Amino acid sequence: MRRVLVANRGEIAVRVIRACRALGLETVAVYSEADRGSLPTELADRALCIGPPRSTDSYLRIDTMVTAARGTGCDAVHPGYGFLAENAAFAEQCAASGLTFVGPPPEVIRLMGDKIAARQFAAKLGVPVISGTEAAVHSADEAGAVAEAVGYPILLKAAAGGGGRGMRIVRAPADLREAFERAHAEAQAAFGDGRLYVERFVEQARHVEVQVLADDHGACLSLGERDCSLQRRHQKLVEEAPSPVLSDTLRRELLEAATTLAREAGYRSAGTIEFLVEPARSRYYFLEMNTRIQVEHPVTELVTGVDLVAEQFRVAAGLPLSFTQDEVRVLGHAIECRVNAEAPDQGFRPSPGLITGWVAPEGEGLRVDTHCFEGYRVPPFYDSLLAKVIAVGADREEARTRLLGALGRFAVSGIHTTIPFHQQVLAHCDFIASDIHTRWVEEVFLGSGGATP
Repeated sequence: MRRVLVANRGEIAVRVIRACRALGLETVAVYSEADRGSLPTELADRALCIGPPRSTDSYLRIDTMVTAARGTGCDAVHPGYGFLAENAAFAEQCAASGLTFVGPPPEVIRLMGDKIAARQFAAKLGVPVISGTEAAVHSADEAGAVAEAVGYPILLKAAAGGGGRGMRIVRAPADLREAFERAHAEAQAAFGDGRLYVERFVEQARHVEVQVLADDHGACLSLGERDCSLQRRHQKLVEEAPSPVLSDTLRRELLEAATTLAREAGYRSAGTIEFLVEPARSRYYFLEMNTRIQVEHPVTELVTGVDLVAEQFRVAAGLPLSFTQDEVRVLGHAIECRVNAEAPDQGFRPSPGLITGWVAPEGEGLRVDTHCFEGYRVPPFYDSLLAKVIAVGADREEARTRLLGALGRFAVSGIHTTIPFHQQVLAHCDFIASDIHTRWVEEVFLGSGGATP
């Protein structure tokens, strides 16, 4: 492996480029017309425009990406997250073109990327799943029959994709038909696949995910878990590692379930197994697998000392992982806030535009992953993520206070950001006590005098 096409944009493209530089690999950045002059294009050894601003005409074009890689002499492609990262056809086209895809095999992406198939796979392995359908439901009437069997409230979920799209909570039969139609239409528009399935909705649950790494030499390891329970409309806002609510027994069961799933699926590279957890009842349920690097991977890196992107490249090159399971140590606590170009006091309205001032925090135990700078114009065409601010400490409280202080020193002007929202969340008594759940922002924070979710 000598030259890598970074098939993405924004902060993850910067992250991959810097990892490649540390490994002595050349990089080629791709950019749409809206991203001309962006930080990835400045950091890479070479940059290539791949089309108009709309992602469907640029970052989501498999043929364009493969042509760009071959035309610039690349022998590998790193997809980052989002866009084509979990597209099995893209991985197949890379392989067919003689390019190393830095990720899992296409057949594993296809298996675990279909949430219905992944759910069936987990159940066959004896991993708990939430009661619901075993296959897609094709009408509101079918969904209603399942709801009557498992009990309301239920969750309608898209079989494809992620990011909270195509999901609706239904609490009463009268709301089912409209919710079904909206979820179906949203899933069809977002993923080209409108299939839905039904699960019983678990109230006040935690969202906990396990980081796994696997190679071609028989190793399939877990690197602890992350708690991603603080969400808004199924979109993660704050993540931390380790989870502050798991018992030793429940943690051990989650890690074992995750590695079993990854091993039996024939997984390779970095991936994440997501679970819904009821800590008070010591119960957990498989949700899905993300067959890529995660946005929140830095919290795992900071508590384990493992460079996950570097390990992805090792695996893609056919090398074994650089450590064993016995060598994995989780030390301290890390918390990450996603800073977005949004106005929290205006219903999280997107706030693209020119950044006229940008001073990111620095200090002990801090990490800021970003692609932004003073003078950068945030385009309106893509995800609004500006930066990830991560703090690590000896314990959760040290990490929390360190992160809160860092946000207070983060100065951004010209656009709205979610920094004020994060400051209020981190200072809230419920967050301090870790007394939160996946619906906490909607149900509790709205009434606390904080920013409007």
